[in-house]
Amino acid sequence: MSIRTSFRELLAFYQDHLTRQVMPFWTRHCIDREHGGINNVVADDGTLLSTDKVMWSQGRALWTFSVLYNEYDHNPDWLRVADNIARFVMDHGRDEKGAWIFRLARDGSVVEPAKSIYVDGFCTYGLTEYARASGSQRALDLCLETFRRTSPLLRDHATLPTAPLPIPPGVQAHGPSMLFSLVYHELGKLTGDREIRDRGLELADIVMTQHLKPERQVLLEFVRPGGAPAEGDVGKTFVPGHAIESMWFIERIYRERGRQEGVGLALDAIRWHLEKGWDAEYGGIFLARHTEGGAPAWLSPENKPWWCATEALYACLRAHELTGQPWCMEWYWRVHDYAFRTYPDREHGDWHQNLDRRGRIMPPLYKNMAVKDPYHLQRALIYAIHTLRNLAAREAGHDE
Repeated sequence: MSIRTSFRELLAFYQDHLTRQVMPFWTRHCIDREHGGINNVVADDGTLLSTDKVMWSQGRALWTFSVLYNEYDHNPDWLRVADNIARFVMDHGRDEKGAWIFRLARDGSVVEPAKSIYVDGFCTYGLTEYARASGSQRALDLCLETFRRTSPLLRDHATLPTAPLPIPPGVQAHGPSMLFSLVYHELGKLTGDREIRDRGLELADIVMTQHLKPERQVLLEFVRPGGAPAEGDVGKTFVPGHAIESMWFIERIYRERGRQEGVGLALDAIRWHLEKGWDAEYGGIFLARHTEGGAPAWLSPENKPWWCATEALYACLRAHELTGQPWCMEWYWRVHDYAFRTYPDREHGDWHQNLDRRGRIMPPLYKNMAVKDPYHLQRALIYAIHTLRNLAAREAGHDE
């Protein structure tokens, strides 16, 4: 598409891409209508590789189908799929202590026990959106129980389970605070519970005051508890796509909580990480970078997973909607041209979820998490469509 494409035309492109390229893959291949839930260990052509169900993907898929109903087009077909996933998640997802299980068999029996706080986060995120769509009190009760269980755990990262990528010893990780800031914010909004919303804001503040380093224009994935620099390679690692995603979370939380002074900083940080994370030679956003230049040893940095691009697409459009600054659309089109040229699987639908530095398809980063789920791409498209509707309306008003 041309850089001169109108927002109205870009909106039509996104809507077509979501409904004709992306979502048919999932409704055609992945809904388990017999046992419930979604099949998420699948190949790019839709071949089922395992009937196991990784639970954080169940929560993410539940969020996506619920938000399609809530915010895209209110199509009851989306809600019927969400009902199917929600039943499986609520019936089988937790252990006797209330922790969310990592991996289940097709029938809901346990394959891998609870071992990641991220599963708790994604299941709460999905169930919150599902409760908003369906009015399910059971879903809401599970969210509230999970809040009470997880909130204290987030205060000490030394014992926090984060499979498949453990937190290195002696440091505090960006990911848990980032995820649960938004999870608690959304749950608090739905319930009207100020304690939950305030906990989300507290976690957002940890991201902005301890992990984000404005003087260096970088968000560090790992710091010492309290925000002091961590030693070694781990302490110099940043993940550009993760920072970009985190900053649009913060924009959403701070704006809705009246913290406007932090919104501008979050938008500036999106630009910093586009500049630091872009591969000037081959295009695309690196998975991980090192503050002293090049690639960190701690994380496989040379691949370019789809989610980094999807988060940047939405973040740039949102930044443009709020500020109109030239960098927003300049960077948007750079990411757009790379992403839509390389990631879409035009034969089978959806996107390839991992590329190497040169844009060639490669296996998943974690062999024990060879999953494909409808989340980052779908969320970016849905939220971008909402933003583009606003921009197209503004554009039409200017044309009159």
